[in-house]
Order: sequence, then C-alpha cells, then structure tokens
Amino acid sequence: MSLLKKRKGRKMAKKFENCEGGCTCGHVRYKVSQPPLIVHACHCRWCQRQTGGPHVVNALYEAELIELTSGEVEVKTVPSPSGEGQIIARCPSCRIAVWSNYDFGGMREQVRFLRVGTLDNPDLMPPDVHIFTSTKVPWYIIPPKHLAVKEFYDSTKVWSPESQQRYRKWKEATD
Repeated sequence: MSLLKKRKGRKMAKKFENCEGGCTCGHVRYKVSQPPLIVHACHCRWCQRQTGGPHVVNALYEAELIELTSGEVEVKTVPSPSGEGQIIARCPSCRIAVWSNYDFGGMREQVRFLRVGTLDNPDLMPPDVHIFTSTKVPWYIIPPKHLAVKEFYDSTKVWSPESQQRYRKWKEATD
C-alpha cells in the first residue's frame, strides 16, 4: 500500500474547528483557525530528550496562522541534528515550549511546529505520520493503521493535495 493511500485512510474532523491553546500557567495563549499542513509524531532522540517523552507531536503551520492572543514568547536557539539549530518559543514564566522553528527548506522563520500537547483539545490533531521511527523506543507501540517511516518522507507522497497546494501558494508568496 502506498504512503498516500495509507494517509488518505486516516480521517480528521470533516470541518476544522478553531483551536486555542497555550502554556501551563496561562500567560501565553494562541489560536489557529485553519488545519495544519500535517501533524508529525517525531520519535528522534533529540525530540525524546527535549520533551522527556517517547516522542513529540507537532502540527506544521505557516507562522502567520498561529495568532498569539495573549502574552509573549521567549525564543531560544538550541542545537539540532541538522546543525542549523532549532528555535524554541517558550512561555517566559512557566517555560513550556509552545512551538519550534526548524530549518524547513530554508524557511525557518515562516514555519512553526506547534506542540499539539499545548492545545486546549489536543484530540483534534492526531498524528498523520510517525517520523524517525528508527530511533523509536521499543516499548511505544505505533497503532497498526498509522503511517510510520524510519526517517523522513517525501511530502508530495504524504501530504494531502490541499496541504501541498496551500504550501506551494504560500512558498511562492514568500519567495
């Protein structure tokens, strides 16, 4: 079965609900009014170390689609496997990471990897794909119907046609 067929078999809510979220102490609040481009469950050792868990679940968004509704974030660049560094946006009070910016095709500032666990209702954004499963902890079992790849994937085969079109338009506008 192709990667695309597996992904198309997964169903998200028919109509996207506006989502809000924030940090633990409530200082940082945000909202998103569109679905993410894709949702990753990343099992790399870096994400495991940075989150203290078996993986992190990130929803990829165009930066301008994440609206900060209260508070401000503090950004810090930390090392990353690419050597380009990862920018983590945290609440300056409780230190919870709400999103990161990675060197995503040279568009570091324009793409945010929103931490799904900071949503008020994280149930709305289940993973579309599990990535870097070559370093997945053995005791975490990926559900059988979930798409999982050893490292990364080809977005033209995994992203929905709507996300691919949205990304192309957005990339053209930012070039």
